[in-house]
Amino acid sequence: MEIKYTDSSKIKLVAFDLDGTLTQHKTHLEPATRQMLEKLSEKYKLLMIGAGNCRRIFDQLDHFPIDIIGNYGLQYAEYDKALKDIVIRTEKVLPCDRKSVSERVDRLRRKYSWKPYFGDSVEFHASGAVTIPVLGTTAPIEQKLAYDPDRSKRRAIYPDVCAAFPEYTVFVGGSSSFDMVPAPYDKYFALSAYATEHGLPHDSIVYVGDDYGSGGNDEAVYVSDIAFVKVDNYRDTPALLSFLL
Repeated sequence: MEIKYTDSSKIKLVAFDLDGTLTQHKTHLEPATRQMLEKLSEKYKLLMIGAGNCRRIFDQLDHFPIDIIGNYGLQYAEYDKALKDIVIRTEKVLPCDRKSVSERVDRLRRKYSWKPYFGDSVEFHASGAVTIPVLGTTAPIEQKLAYDPDRSKRRAIYPDVCAAFPEYTVFVGGSSSFDMVPAPYDKYFALSAYATEHGLPHDSIVYVGDDYGSGGNDEAVYVSDIAFVKVDNYRDTPALLSFLL
């Protein structure tokens, strides 16, 4: 376990990644994890920060009462106790030059022999975010899982993909893709903006995440001034956070 912090007594906000940190990929909370969140919520403000949209995250959490930052900060939802539901407070939709993005993805496909592929070459999201599915949008799941399980293939060319898309923050996503969100959005940017709005100094925050390696979507927080709890197995998270209870 590695925890970056100086004084845990200062902690007021505990912020979480979801997949790989509290659950397996796209699965629901296990009872021990939900119990941990309930206990933490008695002492701290809790916040989810995800790559997906707030509604999907809320449903995956089985409607656990928590505020959610979605789409790397492009969306924000607050939990309404009376409604027992989330209410979207902020939803940004940023422009995307689809023609230019598609042309640059095609150049990468030729350079790195990402052909043939299944379905579409690029997935454009309503928010302005983009996914580059190396094997295509409809590739068989078994091929996607087998393509780059340790992310070494994509990390080797990650700098090149970043250079091709300077207007985006690029992540090594999922099992066979690159995810991109318009710069400067990332989890650190979103968390910092939330902290400023709520008057929280960075030394009052601890972030819990698993994707802290090169190109990971938690990396920006991991290398920042915010305390970080590294998770390598989501079932270990309750024990890792016992120091807060």
